[in-house]
Amino acid sequence: MKKHPAQLETLVLDQLPDEAVPAYEAALLAVSATVALFRDEPRDTWRIEAVREVLADQDALTAALALAAGLSGHEVVLERAPVEADGWLARTVEAFPEQEIGQRFLIRPTHVPQGPVYGRIPLTLDAGLAFGSGEHSSTQGCLMALEDLAQAPHNVLDVGSGSGILAMAACKMYGAKALATDIEPWSVRVAEENVVMNGLRGRMEVILADGYRHRAIKTRAPFDLIFANILARPLCAMAGDLGRHLRPGGRAILAGLLGTQVRMVLVAHQRAGLVLERRIDLAPWCTLVLHKPG
Repeated sequence: MKKHPAQLETLVLDQLPDEAVPAYEAALLAVSATVALFRDEPRDTWRIEAVREVLADQDALTAALALAAGLSGHEVVLERAPVEADGWLARTVEAFPEQEIGQRFLIRPTHVPQGPVYGRIPLTLDAGLAFGSGEHSSTQGCLMALEDLAQAPHNVLDVGSGSGILAMAACKMYGAKALATDIEPWSVRVAEENVVMNGLRGRMEVILADGYRHRAIKTRAPFDLIFANILARPLCAMAGDLGRHLRPGGRAILAGLLGTQVRMVLVAHQRAGLVLERRIDLAPWCTLVLHKPG
């Protein structure tokens, strides 16, 4: 019997101001297979489009959008339209090519032949599970910051890890051990699969956790390096926790914030005792490297 392709729909959020983009992008990433951002220069606003199955969890979508509205302070009308399913996965695969990031990393989709790699550190990910695939500027900024750290980390925490790409990169580049956390069970399952696929079992652990509220985090702290590639407001809210879990002399790599939100995030972390070391701008997104004086 011929298997019919899943019915897909496009979700559209239009005319978003800068400050609302991170929250709504994260909301759609949590419930969709692929998300794209488009800048409307004349209006100075953003349009976000996502593709997902029509029969996907509607309650999860509603909850994600409600959370984004609460975090950003902007309510946006969701537009929906059917999309032709035939060939969509093939187009997704084509849109997720092998990509070099910075000077050291190579993102390798599973559909690309897995031959030997010279001069770069390979990170293998599935094109069908492309969240945290390295295509987003925030992820790229974090990887670029990681390869240029002043000191090699040995004990790493990745808060809001998604696919686990950042923690995996630290393990592979520095031989570190890493703890990756996320509040989404789906992301935890994906990251666990990626750990196995990249040969990091025993060196990287993935857990379901909200922020820093987990015994495993308390047990393994303080950390040499903490990644937090999330959103500006949660970054500010957790700045104190980050400072308490980072060892003196350790570093934090923060992302998921727009250039217009840097001051807000930086001030919150300066109050927690951290100092700005480096800033990486991949417009409109920004990555911050901070250190804790020791």
